[in-house]
Formats: sequence, structure tokens, C-alpha cells
Amino acid sequence: MTVSRPNHRSASVPRIDPVRTLGAHTFDFSQRVAVMAVVNRTPDSFYDRGSTFAFDAAVAAALAAVADGADIIDIGGAPFAPGPELPAADEVDRVVPVIAAIRDSSDVVISVDTFQPEVARRSIEAGADLINDTTGLRNPEMAAVIAESAAGVVITHSLAEPRTVYARPTYRDVVRDVVDFLDRQANVARAAGIPDNRIIIDPGHDLNKNTLHSLELTRRFSEIADLGYPVLAAVSNKDFVGETLDRDRGDRVAGSLAAAVYAITNGARIIRMHNVRPAVDAARMTEAILGLREPAYLRHNMGERND
Repeated sequence: MTVSRPNHRSASVPRIDPVRTLGAHTFDFSQRVAVMAVVNRTPDSFYDRGSTFAFDAAVAAALAAVADGADIIDIGGAPFAPGPELPAADEVDRVVPVIAAIRDSSDVVISVDTFQPEVARRSIEAGADLINDTTGLRNPEMAAVIAESAAGVVITHSLAEPRTVYARPTYRDVVRDVVDFLDRQANVARAAGIPDNRIIIDPGHDLNKNTLHSLELTRRFSEIADLGYPVLAAVSNKDFVGETLDRDRGDRVAGSLAAAVYAITNGARIIRMHNVRPAVDAARMTEAILGLREPAYLRHNMGERND
């Protein structure tokens, strides 16, 4: 069966080497969307409130996400949100054993959500394939660590120093400001020796942004994708979803899926989600609507008699 390829702008794909190899897996982001599952080994994460803080719970959650179809597991040992600083050694103790346990059981792509270069270095040594830096490589040592490895990097937009308060963020134009930051930091990555084909960008929904900012980023997501890199949309269960719909953290799945699908149709090629199975179904369905994949099977009204 031939799948039609729509020419609509919203189906645009990364222009800068859409074929990416992360660990044992190769993704053609001109043809598919990857689902990144969130596993937080923290007692104070905004969504799960420490439910995967215990080692066994974190490993079990990661492997369950793999079984549910996750392409990437993103492990976090320290939140970005305001709070006490966590020493790098303690963060290493949280994430490295989980990386090792997952790698023993699966070849899934492992990402580590960290802004500390030493944590990144130790994570890569333990088997991580991707470093998700919510400060967007503002620490030059982070770029150097990644450049010396084969790992990829997610460059995320934010304004504040990690774990610090940034009251009432303001922007001239939130989308243009975010695009300018991401473009500038991608240049920093290249100057440090990280090639284009290892760079992913993320506009950083809710990171030093209010709900109106995050809605604007989602509405104009194609402008972020126009930078040409694969773009990650981290929209899962965030406050902009809760405030828009008046929903508590445990009741934001539908709104998160709507935001993720809209981002995909406007160029997102990785979605970072807590609720993996519905996110995988949403991504695969959106791929099919955009003409990027064929249905799993064809049966309805395909025979001599109508079903």
C-alpha cells in the first residue's frame, strides 16, 4: 500500500540530519516520532511526588515504560524547580545504578536529565546515550563532556539557575526569544565539538514561563522546528495544562496528549511523557494521519462485503 505524503507545512520534518543514531537505535525523524518516558529518582518531582524515588521502583517503572513502547527513558536525579542544591555525587548515586540496571535488561535509549557535567560524564560511562540539559549548555563544561563522548544532547531553554526562584518571567516575544536562545546554544555546542547530528532542541514548556507563554510556544511550535533540528516537546502533565483546564496533576493526561499531538503536527519529533501507553498510541496515530506510517493492518471495508 502506498501512503500519501502531505505537503502541508505542519508535517515538516527536521532539515538538519533527521536520521539520528542514539545508542543501539537509529531514528529517522522525517518518518517517525519518538516517545520519551519520564522516570524521576527524586523525592520531590513535580508530578510523581517521589513514587519512583526508590531504586527498585525506578527500575521497574523504566522497564514497564519500555514494555509500553517507550523509545527513550529519561532518568532524573535532581529537579530543575526551586529547592535545595543536590551535590553531584548524590545525583550520581541516584541515577547511575538505574542506568546500569536498565542497560542490563534492555537496549532502549537512555537519557539523563541533568545540568551537572560530572553527572553527565558518569552517566555516559554507565551507558547513557543522551544528556537532557534543562539549562541549555550554559555550563561550558557540559558541552565539553558531551563532545568527548558519542552521546547526544537535548538543549533546553530556561532562564534561571537550576533550583532557584525566577519570579514573573517576561519576554519581548517568548517564541522569538526562545528560538534565539536555542540557536545561540546550538552554536555553542558545535563550537565545543558536538556535531549537528547529535543535537536536539527543546523550548522548555513551563521552565521560567507562565501558562500564556507555554500556550504561545505550543501554538507557534513550527517556528521552533524551523531551526531545523529535531525538537522535543516536554508537555506532560505540566502546570500550563492544569491551569488551562483547571485540572490537578493527576487529571491532566487528556490535555497533555492534546498538547503533544498539536506539537507533533507542527514539527515535534520527540514527546516527553509520563503516561507512556496512551502517548505511544497518540504518536503513532498522528504519524498515520500525517502520512508518516502505515496502519498496523487493514481490514475494515477491504473485502467483498462491507464490515
